[in-house]
Amino acid sequence: MTLKQTPSQTIGPYFAYGLTAQQYHYPLSQIAGSRLATDQTACERIRIVGTVFDGAGDPVDDALIEIWQANAEGRFNHPRDQRAERTLDPAFSGFGRCGTGTSADHSFCFDTIKPGAVTDHGAPFISVIVFARGLLCHAYTRLYFSDEARANEIDPVLNQVPASRRPTLIAERNTTPSGTEYRFDIRIQGDRETVFFDF
Repeated sequence: MTLKQTPSQTIGPYFAYGLTAQQYHYPLSQIAGSRLATDQTACERIRIVGTVFDGAGDPVDDALIEIWQANAEGRFNHPRDQRAERTLDPAFSGFGRCGTGTSADHSFCFDTIKPGAVTDHGAPFISVIVFARGLLCHAYTRLYFSDEARANEIDPVLNQVPASRRPTLIAERNTTPSGTEYRFDIRIQGDRETVFFDF
């Protein structure tokens, strides 16, 4: 028998600026922000942008997005990931947070790097957690990359998702004057609802 997470109290609207205080110009410290890559971080710099939409198709103005990803060699900055054959980048934690309440269009944005594949038979991905008003438990999903089509075809997690729903997990690549950008919109309900996973 598998036990699920116990529901917490209804989230918000205080979590976004409580956990990303500096983004909301509060003089409080925070453990993570939306800029994951530094000048010392190895690999290709990318930007991830997107909007969280509610069931009516309106942008959610007080959501919080957390991401957790491997570095360029596919290794996580975590004590359990001790694969000596993959280098740990000391200039990259792989963890970030961004609220949707400070931009005019209520979008989120992360400056990070393109992760490497964690396994030889999987695609590069970024784990995404969505906190939003009205969600009793935060929602888990994954972001895959549109320019990794061959790897996406063999990824064991992505292949458990019905083919018609897989596009909701694919971030579309765009080239902008400032560099490579991936668009990843999250739809909590309704048409084209994002696939969420049980953990």
